[in-house]
Amino acid sequence: MDGRDQQFLEFLVKSIVDHPDDVQVERKVDEMGVLLTLKVHPQDMGQVVGKRGATAQAIRSLLRIVGIKNNARVNLKIVEPDGSTRGSRNEGGAVDKAVEEMNL
Repeated sequence: MDGRDQQFLEFLVKSIVDHPDDVQVERKVDEMGVLLTLKVHPQDMGQVVGKRGATAQAIRSLLRIVGIKNNARVNLKIVEPDGSTRGSRNEGGAVDKAVEEMNL
């Protein structure tokens, strides 16, 4: 594979974020396949991940198809930057609230 996967990912992500100039994709190839590492502006994390990870999963599915077409296994790692707007999974969670109420 000649980097078309990396170009595809850059194009796709730059099309959905508010800060396309901050999109960075690093590509590493080893015996396990291709690893694409994605870094975006902290404010764009929510757009890249999507609700319940739906957008990230869709991007991974598309990359898998690109990989199959080129006989390669393509994996995506999304680096969550400091100050991202995605928020913590436990922030305001129902479990935390229930535990807090039990301790009263």
